[in-house]
Amino acid sequence: MNRINLALSVLTLSISAPLIAAEGAADVAAFAKQLSGPASEIASMRAPSPVDATIHSRSALLPVHFAGSGSSERSWQATLPNENGKLRFLVFEPADANWQVDMLTATGRSAPAASRAARVIQSDFGIERARVPATRYDFEKLDGDSWTLKLHGAAGSRDGFVLVEGDEATELASYQTHTRQLVGQRLGLTALVTTSSDNSVQVGNTAGRINQASIRVTAPDGSRSTYPMFDDGRHNDGIAGDGLFAGDFPAGLAGDYIAQVEVRGVNHRGRNFVRTAEHLLPVVNASIDVTATRAIAEALDDDRLSIRVPVEARSAGQHYRAIGEVWGTDARGNPVAIAWLGGMVSPKDGALALGFDERWIAKSGAKAPFELRNLRIEDPDHFIAVASAGSMALELPNLRTTAQPADIVVDERMTMGPRPASVSGANGVGTRLLLVHGYCSGGVWPASQFSNDSTFLDVNQNRSHDQFALRIRDFGSTWNSFGTVSHSQGGAASLHLYTYYWSGLDNATGNRLMQSVGTPYQGTNLSGILATLGSWFGIACGSNSDMTYSGASSWLSGVPSWARAKVNYYTTSFKYTHWWVNDYCQFATDLVLSDPEDGTTEQTKGQLSGAINRGHATGQCHTSGMRDPAQYLNSSRNATMDSNAAR
Repeated sequence: MNRINLALSVLTLSISAPLIAAEGAADVAAFAKQLSGPASEIASMRAPSPVDATIHSRSALLPVHFAGSGSSERSWQATLPNENGKLRFLVFEPADANWQVDMLTATGRSAPAASRAARVIQSDFGIERARVPATRYDFEKLDGDSWTLKLHGAAGSRDGFVLVEGDEATELASYQTHTRQLVGQRLGLTALVTTSSDNSVQVGNTAGRINQASIRVTAPDGSRSTYPMFDDGRHNDGIAGDGLFAGDFPAGLAGDYIAQVEVRGVNHRGRNFVRTAEHLLPVVNASIDVTATRAIAEALDDDRLSIRVPVEARSAGQHYRAIGEVWGTDARGNPVAIAWLGGMVSPKDGALALGFDERWIAKSGAKAPFELRNLRIEDPDHFIAVASAGSMALELPNLRTTAQPADIVVDERMTMGPRPASVSGANGVGTRLLLVHGYCSGGVWPASQFSNDSTFLDVNQNRSHDQFALRIRDFGSTWNSFGTVSHSQGGAASLHLYTYYWSGLDNATGNRLMQSVGTPYQGTNLSGILATLGSWFGIACGSNSDMTYSGASSWLSGVPSWARAKVNYYTTSFKYTHWWVNDYCQFATDLVLSDPEDGTTEQTKGQLSGAINRGHATGQCHTSGMRDPAQYLNSSRNATMDSNAAR
């Protein structure tokens, strides 16, 4: 989809509350790494553009609101456009609802949908054990421009959803326009149509025409509202009439907002269409402020500096992800980038202390005056900036190093900070390979196929990457060193642990430090849709914004190249049969994921730039209960990972 993101960039130019209780700030600070990297990495460590996390949707998730009360039956109906003579949709109904599902022609003739469908399939939609039952109806040959779907339920029937697949050539592209997901702000979203044909991409009005666009919002307290979207040039929507629609809504509460963009219109072939995109938007309180325009660095031992940023924290016991840039002046008096710096930090005595190695300054050859630029202080569970500073004067003491720039070799101390005496926080002994599961899951790896291993278990839980990583660290503290083999979110959590905290990963020896299978490093479209479904049916594990496209993009903007280089990852997808057969891993998720995919993770979104791609295999799906065997049961790959694993 990068080709469409490029086109979007050209066109646009004309929290939840904590998932679990926060870890103790002192404990986090004691084992947090003090991160830095060369000036060449600064661009990749800056906050990402919202366009990078665009949702591309060829489907529509329509809410079912039954009409009628006090009678023996309630009903709902909606017009489903016939874009290409085929129609596939999923019906999500409450347990034991037993809805009657009918199809009405343009002339009003009614018949049970099952009698007209080529296939009726019982399926489910979700990730791991967070799944919602669904019934899928496939129609191969339909005439007319549209059909009406009518649902009948008994008195007292609860509402539900219908997920409709459209023609893949017409997509809704939707992304966020806001950058501050804080209580009291307005959150903005955009929408436009894209189409691809003859190896070219069209966007906006050349791809079709949006006739109606809106944002349906479910607030953290469960209240629901609908807001209009505009193409009038006055709502952050580009030029009036260019086909780019935009709208916003107020965020008055902390927590998860589920914002569903819905558009209806006519595609480039003159066919009616409907599309939705589901955005999971955590909103947090602005819990900290930068209170000065100057930062002062204190000299520590062995060429280390502590750059103190004056702050005022509104609540105690919190830690944050901070990322900034150190700049100086070259011999001609021009600004020159020295390095980026950051890590997990906790306020103390009215300041955030950022560790920095003065050898970065010596290596750059920069002189005073110095600046701390583009500082952002983020909530560690959602990577939302709660405070920022574009530029601060930076006072540095006299440099103590006498090394010449050409003689300075970047080492661990420069990139990660001083190594503590005990990286695990305990007197762990021995080595281990940790087998790590994913979101809302349990022990999935066959332990008998690995050696010198232990299974990490946090069964059926929903953790942010940060919370997940700290649990892996604590579990691994039994041993002096460990490597990881991870499934799904476990791969991201392991990388997060290695990036931000000292642990047994830093003592491990061997070929491959971190290995993963099926990890959605760039997020999955299922996260937003599951959050939408969960707001109605309730999903035990809850929503997870770190695995949305936007959440993953924000997280990755703080993961440096030296950490990514230690990851070895695999992707898989369903087995192809024949070109005319619609292959899949899971009937339901196939409607919203782009091929190739494993039922949860699209191959393109399972890529991690800077890491080692160990290959893609077909005939393996994300987890059990899908069409092909679960990817973590592949004995040949497991043997390879076991023999190459660091411990």
